[in-house]
Formats: sequence, structure tokens, C-alpha cells
Amino acid sequence: MSKVSERIKRTSVPDIFKNKGGVPLVCLTAYTYPMAKILDKHVDILLVGDSVGVVLYGMENTHNVTLEMIMGHGKAVVKGSEQACVICDMPFASYQESPELAFRNAAKVIAETGCAGIKIEGGVEMAETVEFLVKRGIPVMGHVGLKPQSINTVGGYKSQGHSEDEVLAIQRDAQSISEAGAFSVVLECMVEEVAAEVTKNITAVTIGIGASARCDGQVLVTEDMLGIFTDFQPKFVKQYIDLQKQIDEATQLYASEVKDRIFPSRKHVYQKK
Repeated sequence: MSKVSERIKRTSVPDIFKNKGGVPLVCLTAYTYPMAKILDKHVDILLVGDSVGVVLYGMENTHNVTLEMIMGHGKAVVKGSEQACVICDMPFASYQESPELAFRNAAKVIAETGCAGIKIEGGVEMAETVEFLVKRGIPVMGHVGLKPQSINTVGGYKSQGHSEDEVLAIQRDAQSISEAGAFSVVLECMVEEVAAEVTKNITAVTIGIGASARCDGQVLVTEDMLGIFTDFQPKFVKQYIDLQKQIDEATQLYASEVKDRIFPSRKHVYQKK
């Protein structure tokens, strides 16, 4: 009698929350089925970020990303993964208007994609919405510090936490979101000491991006880390491999072999039986 293989257990939101202060959590962005399959076994969290607009669609910022785009990519990532906790970003203007609107759209994203929870940007002003969502069964990851959806109000992509006012704002934002019930908070692009202090003082798990190794976990945009997206590179990005160069060289070789009729060779051609 053959053994029935055990089904892989997907990392859950409670699993993430319980990891506060433990081995740092690994998070990467994913937007497609094949990338999710590759990353899945190495990460705790796959984030279907609204960065998809910039990375895959060539947008200048994330403002034009739609709910439909997030749901389409979210479905692909959930289908391509087995063990990572999948979280989907809520796009700009899909949740800020009211807690009720946020709930309708977040519930739609979870129902359509099968993801474990959603991520929203904002601090004190979004605490009521976070509490409203969590009480109705929507797990929420917050996002404070540099908030890409709010770049027009802060004058661009700037690191945070340099002045006393900025430090206090970050601390208040993170604390309010955590107290409202968020299981995790992304801390983006801020002074190391500020991120460390926030991580120590809130119950939510902190995921850093440009916020030092003193957070409870780290996230990067996968295409940045792999050297595929190189239009710009923030200070906090470490490029682990130059795939753009390798893809360019492979494509050049393919083009050359096609022109010289080297490809397809006999082994790649069907013969009459």
C-alpha cells in the first residue's frame, strides 16, 4: 500500500504573528505564476505588491494600479505557491474613502485570489479602517514610513525619521496600526534606530525595506534583487545576481542562431514516423 504524501501546510497569518522576535521572516514580491513557484520554498511571505505597476507595466508610480490588476496577479501567485503566506496590496483609492469601501474591496480581493490577507498604507488616519477590517475577518498588514501611494504629499521618495517630528509621526503611525489589530507592519525607508525602536515597541511583526536588519523580517522587490528591473535602484536594494545581463546574452545567442539557421536543429524538429 503506497503512502499518501502529506499536503504541504501553507504559512498562515497567525504563524507570522507568532514569529515576533524570532528568526527573521523572509518576504519577496511576486506577480506571476512561474516566479511564485520559484520563490515559494525560500520565503515565508509572498507580497503581491502594487509595485507591479512600475515593475511589469512601466508606470511612473503605483497610482494607476487597479483592483483588477492586483486580483489577476494575486490569483496567479496563490496558484503558483504552496507554502508561503500570500498577501495582496490594496491599490491607491481602493480603501482610503471609508472603512466600508475598504471592507468591500478587501473581501473581494481575498475571495477572488485566495490570499491570506491584504496590505494597506497609512498610519493614524487608517487605524479605524484597520480595526474595522480585522473585526470582520480581514487580516491586515500595515505600511508606514515612506508610503509610495502618498509620494505626492511628501515630495517624492525620501527616507524618513531624520527629524523629531518625523520620528514621532512614524512611532504614532506604527503604534496605532498595531493597536488596531494589524498582524504586521511594513517599515519602509527609515533611519535604522527608528525602525529598531518601533520594532521593539509594537506587538505587530515588522517587515523592513530600507529599515535595517533590526526588524522582524525583510522584503525586497524580487526584480530589483535579481537585477531584472534596473530603471532605478534605491539605496536599500542589494542585487544578488545580474539576470538582465544573462537574459540579454541568451537572447543575443538565440537571435544569432536563428539568423544562421543553427536553431532549430534536428533534435528540435519533428520527423515523420
